[in-house]
Amino acid sequence: MSDYTIVTGIDGSPASKAALRWAVWHAGLTGGSITALMAWDMPLIYNWQAPGLEDMATTTAQRLAEVIHQTAGETQVPIRKEVAQGHPARALLDAAEETRADLLVLGNRGHGGFTEALLGSVSQHCVQHARCPVVIVRG
Repeated sequence: MSDYTIVTGIDGSPASKAALRWAVWHAGLTGGSITALMAWDMPLIYNWQAPGLEDMATTTAQRLAEVIHQTAGETQVPIRKEVAQGHPARALLDAAEETRADLLVLGNRGHGGFTEALLGSVSQHCVQHARCPVVIVRG
């Protein structure tokens, strides 16, 4: 197996599932592996964190495993599951740096326009700041 690495962002949306399917296909062609990342964040309120953070991490890990199983099935491509606390764009960029990713693959949720301007776009942020090529897959 080569050390060609793909980081893929997963949030459970149809677009992220399409991105995972594309990443599995591409990793199969290149003999690579995938790091599938799902991030969760709970903002601080007046320097106080809400209780139940351990539950959030566990729930997120379970959801990530479900999405991978539903989407990738019994693929031969190695998929490493990673859960991160924090903003998804930052978590994806950090994972790409840490793994020295050759490619970052993301789904496009397609908000567009005013909603995207208000909420920000994880995919847009990653395209602008990633140090590796980025593929955006539409759902």
